[in-house]
Amino acid sequence: MKIRSMFFAGLGVIILAIFAGVILNNNTETNGGVLRIAYFPNIGHAIPVVGIEMGMFASDLANSTVIEPKMFDSGPQVIESLFAKSIDLGYVGPGPAINGFLKSENHNVVILSGAASGGASFIVHPNSVINSVDDFEGKRIAAPQIGNSQDISLRNYLSENQLKPYEKGGSVIILNIPNPDIYTLFAKGDLDAAWVPEPWATILVQDLNGKRLFFEEELWPEGKFASVLLIGRQEYITENPEIVTKFLESHQQTANWINENPKETRIIFNEFMQKTMGQSLSDSVIDEALANLEITTDSNESSIITFAKRADSLDYLGREGYSLDGIFFDIASNESFEENNKQ
Repeated sequence: MKIRSMFFAGLGVIILAIFAGVILNNNTETNGGVLRIAYFPNIGHAIPVVGIEMGMFASDLANSTVIEPKMFDSGPQVIESLFAKSIDLGYVGPGPAINGFLKSENHNVVILSGAASGGASFIVHPNSVINSVDDFEGKRIAAPQIGNSQDISLRNYLSENQLKPYEKGGSVIILNIPNPDIYTLFAKGDLDAAWVPEPWATILVQDLNGKRLFFEEELWPEGKFASVLLIGRQEYITENPEIVTKFLESHQQTANWINENPKETRIIFNEFMQKTMGQSLSDSVIDEALANLEITTDSNESSIITFAKRADSLDYLGREGYSLDGIFFDIASNESFEENNKQ
């Protein structure tokens, strides 16, 4: 366990270093021959991982465009880089996507497609007595960065059950920390529970004997909600319709391939982790994590509208009201795309 803990602590350092590199280059304007894509080292981001590692994206874009991957650990970081024009497309959760759309100038951040549904769970530490929400009072519960999708879901769940976080006068202590740090604190016994995405949820269960109290999708109508979305800068999208059209086709084809080849997906993801992070995960972790989510290009618009309502109730969207009009990029109504499709 000590070796694993050191690995995940190191993973956090690596990602922060990568993020720092992105920010240092945030004045880089779009190069017509480069498509900069942001994503996470999470199984929920299987589409960009497989698409990049297998060369599917590059193959579909031919030799005219170079794929430049950018790795992050949280959606808010991706949004900052979109604002800085240091990335063009990115894979994030609905919370950051909504915030990015509302806070960007002229609503320059838009949703292009879905990438995954589900894949988040509430995991209880083996030494903590939490059998239901009735046991949450006085507990230390972690979620990734404030404003991300798991954070919104956790705080909304507390509110629905007449509970408040400590900073709002309640007794539940919420710790917003990166996933690798959640692992470390969970291993030390400094957390009672965590609301985390895959594969982190399964890692806490298999490596640290955590108990999965519930899957988040159990709380949603029809057991589905958008957990990973493909977003982009509208400026880049409208200026490069041919590239984006081809990329969306490749995005769909990659999703289809993943669903038809789960074992091969596990191998690719593990090779990616070994190459990028210096250590792979067990086959059982990846297989279970992949089975706990749905790789889909359906953006599940109703769930995004619900996420926005929840974020607004938490005062994450400002105090002047909000509108999601235009958040879903409409290719059919865009002249650049219409011209591109005629060619």
